[in-house]
Amino acid sequence: MASLIASAYEIVSDWADLSAVPGASDSFAHHGLAFTHSGDLLAFHAGQLVTFDQDGSIRDRAHTDLTEGHGLTIIQEGADELVWVADPGFTTQCGAGAGDGAPPSDFGLGLNIQRGPGRVVLLTLAGEVVRELERPPTAAVDHRGPFAPYAPTSVAVNETRWGGDGHMWVADGYGSNVVHRFDASGRHLSTLDGVEGGGRFDCPHAVFIDRRPGKTVELYVADRGNSRLAVYDLEGRFLRLSGEGIVNSPSGFTIWQDCLVVAELFARLTVLDDNDQLLAHLGADSQATSRKGWPNAWDDDGVARRPARIPPGLLNSPHAVAVSPGGDLVVAEWIIGGRYTRLQPCGERK
Repeated sequence: MASLIASAYEIVSDWADLSAVPGASDSFAHHGLAFTHSGDLLAFHAGQLVTFDQDGSIRDRAHTDLTEGHGLTIIQEGADELVWVADPGFTTQCGAGAGDGAPPSDFGLGLNIQRGPGRVVLLTLAGEVVRELERPPTAAVDHRGPFAPYAPTSVAVNETRWGGDGHMWVADGYGSNVVHRFDASGRHLSTLDGVEGGGRFDCPHAVFIDRRPGKTVELYVADRGNSRLAVYDLEGRFLRLSGEGIVNSPSGFTIWQDCLVVAELFARLTVLDDNDQLLAHLGADSQATSRKGWPNAWDDDGVARRPARIPPGLLNSPHAVAVSPGGDLVVAEWIIGGRYTRLQPCGERK
């Protein structure tokens, strides 16, 4: 599989055109990705749910009252495709300088954080609200994260169309560092904090249900701050830790062919086999995080700006990853103005 990836796919940088999205060029891209059955790509920029066509051009955009579309998960209800959005309740505005007292933990962002309530909302593809999960009970929320007691970052759904029970798993990655479970009606059932697996979560950034054929269905948690993956069954029973010594910053998941692809914030994709063993690191740039102002760059006044140049074929700061119906991978990066990279079969259109 690793040789197939290396020989049969090429990396197309700066694939999508964001110029038609008002505010996108000046906002800090910090969003999820999801493909529709027809091959359109959903993303989120400057308060808008954005749809790209298969050539990377804007097909549609819908204004929402959400702060951020950090996690996007498409589901099917009857004949309709809908999207769950995890909104951590904060977004960022460019313009603050790295020389104005911003701490090292600011990652050189030079940004002003705008705060709102954390929310998990189900939208139509046109951006209309269908329903919203209630905030977890106070007893399940403990302010350990950097932004708010409840700042959800990802949603995974055990869909009934695949024989599931409709339960939803919500990663509170920027809030209490836990994963919440809700039933199909939205009633809060339980909370995972990682202690059951040998240590409390530190930024459980993404949750994902792995349904690869021939495998037991499992829930993966990207325990980013601990540089590992935590795996559970769909009743919330801990199964194992994996990825230790392999992943360094797991931030999102998708299935590509028969492999698990992990978006890693620290400048690479990691490809694992069905036993969670390493097959390949794709687009890896070992120098990215050492560059001044990463994931952006600083100008002479110490203001965060989009990097003037990212080395071709390499990744800078993968935040989300999704696979198209045709088998292409698309990566969204954590960077001012946004950046999309597409991994596609050699010889196909660019």
